[in-house]
Amino acid sequence: MSNGSSNFVDYIKINCRSGKGGAGSAHLFRSKMNPRGGPDGGDGGRGGHVILRGNRNLWTLLHLRYTKHIIAGVGSPGGKSLSTGADGKDAIIEVPLGTIARDAETGVFDCEITQHGEEVILLQGGRGGQGNDHFKSPTNQTPRYAQPGEPGLEAWKILELKVLADVGLVGFPNAGKSTLLSVISAAKPAIADYPFTTLRPNLGMVTYRDDRSFVVADIPGIIEGAHEGKGLGIRFLRHIERNAVLLFMIPADTKDIRAEYGVLLNELREYNPELLDKRRVLAITKSDMLDGELKAALRKELPEVPSLFISSLTHSGLTELKDLLWQALTDEAWK
Repeated sequence: MSNGSSNFVDYIKINCRSGKGGAGSAHLFRSKMNPRGGPDGGDGGRGGHVILRGNRNLWTLLHLRYTKHIIAGVGSPGGKSLSTGADGKDAIIEVPLGTIARDAETGVFDCEITQHGEEVILLQGGRGGQGNDHFKSPTNQTPRYAQPGEPGLEAWKILELKVLADVGLVGFPNAGKSTLLSVISAAKPAIADYPFTTLRPNLGMVTYRDDRSFVVADIPGIIEGAHEGKGLGIRFLRHIERNAVLLFMIPADTKDIRAEYGVLLNELREYNPELLDKRRVLAITKSDMLDGELKAALRKELPEVPSLFISSLTHSGLTELKDLLWQALTDEAWK
């Protein structure tokens, strides 16, 4: 994924329109042998649906950035000899896994796409009208009318991407998240030393022992009050929702590690209490500045969560961190 922040697009608003159904036919059968034949009008075809389809090869909604209108095809009218009109062409919107669709007017949740090839009808096409054959009766054997097709639907939809990753990095700006990701994976996040350096999620594939791997998402730093919409917090907290394990990162030179951990937990609780049900690991970063004595003293002050000291600069503790994260991801007995 490119580092240009313009290439990570995780929010799109588009106008969708499903197809109108085709009209039923009011045709009456006529031939030399039977000049007053009965109704033989076929049904109209249904209008095209607007469909979301999951595609594992897409990482962002960038390909939809300049698409303002999605329009499905119109159903064809019915014909003579009871022939049904062709269905309108479906409009298929390919989206990355983890995409959520909502109604732009009401905010109502429509669906979430999590599987490759999964298809969900976002807007139904209009039904085709019934031909006159459906309306014959003992008292009206040659009905000269048929149904029109149903109109299609039109709505503005919001598509949002929640990053699908195994481990989400949680910490204040400058906790060392981008640096860690660049060291333990092939990701090359843009790194600078000021708050909100990471303006979009960076995904990194971490290779583990025996050709195993897991995905880590560096999610933009949250700040106190992020759940209230301050800064960029609220827009990115949703990316954490899909992670199986949360890796909390707090620098070794933090005045009160336990208090900072509590603040981070509270941000998650205020946004979505279910996030606290996820498995947690705590990494004390920038630990190259600590000697054994300081580590021992700090260890007594750490919160009750599996913890370890790491340094992305000297690479110390990183193998143990991978082991701990893999255990958190795979051990059913993990507490």
